[in-house]
Amino acid sequence: MSDFSRRTFVGASLSPAVFAAAAQAARVAPSDKVHIGLVGCGGISKADTNAFLAHPESEIVAICDVDDAMLAGTLARLGQLNRPKPDTAKDYRRVVERNDIDVVLVCTPDHWHALPAIAAMQAGKDVYVEKPLATSVLESKAVRDAARSTNRIVQMGTHWRSGVHYAEAVEMVRAGKIGKVRQVRCFAYLDWVTDCGAPPDEPVPAGVDYDMWLGPAPKRPFNKNRFHFNFRWFWDYGGGLMTDWGVHLINLALWAMGPEWPKSVVSSGGKYVLQDNTETPDTQITVYDFPSYTMIWEHQVQCGLGPDRREHAVVFTGSDATLILDQSGWEVIAEPKKRTSVIEMKRRYVAD
Repeated sequence: MSDFSRRTFVGASLSPAVFAAAAQAARVAPSDKVHIGLVGCGGISKADTNAFLAHPESEIVAICDVDDAMLAGTLARLGQLNRPKPDTAKDYRRVVERNDIDVVLVCTPDHWHALPAIAAMQAGKDVYVEKPLATSVLESKAVRDAARSTNRIVQMGTHWRSGVHYAEAVEMVRAGKIGKVRQVRCFAYLDWVTDCGAPPDEPVPAGVDYDMWLGPAPKRPFNKNRFHFNFRWFWDYGGGLMTDWGVHLINLALWAMGPEWPKSVVSSGGKYVLQDNTETPDTQITVYDFPSYTMIWEHQVQCGLGPDRREHAVVFTGSDATLILDQSGWEVIAEPKKRTSVIEMKRRYVAD
């Protein structure tokens, strides 16, 4: 393999921007292919598999989902990309037990992240697992311990860490360019999260192995709002926006601020706007009291106008300046009394 070995492949950046290079990919000998098994064929699996397939060294040889419709959709998409047809399964164990698979992508709902990831490592596979790593601290520690004991390469889907402008902002904070940081504010105000109603329970759709979908979660009647995308708004399967968007934004904050443990964490919120049958807060604020600074997480739904007229951001408030970071870039704004000594800067992110 020309650029990197099979062993280091999964550690590469998985930015979807590289997918455009797939059309230019050169032929690679079958013996040099990285064989991938996909567990979970939902929405995020499209971006993840596209990022892998942008590299000519990769090939998807098996896909798994509890829903026949999701399997069919993935097969059709891979066919449109002129990729070989992979084998299919409804049980992730049929994927991780295969000897011809090098890497397992875990793109399931959150409550199914830990078990397939651990099983794949124990079967000798490297793993890319979507965020959040798990639905509890205990499960997260189990995944960490499995990675250490098996010595596998494991990457969690905090792909914003691969963004150049994020790294630039982090380095400025670390280097003291904005002075002593006393507060970090992470927020997401998302108007695409809408009321999804309260449909009644109903029979399990044809082609769905619902018992397998529930897996380690409590037994519940089938309700379409608990299935596929909306699973994240129910405590059995996810943690709402805080473990959805919060993982990305809080990760950036901690990346910049370094390895401190909070002395205390206090959170407040509730369902004040949505009238549907979902459970997680539509409005929430959490305060982390770190030894050297305070961090705030906040989210609201059905509104897209947050602080500084932004949908989302991480705001680092320093003694000399404030740095605002989001998907579009970063901005440094000097304190009024520091404008003669602090250079105000702005960088807009432009995708390749």
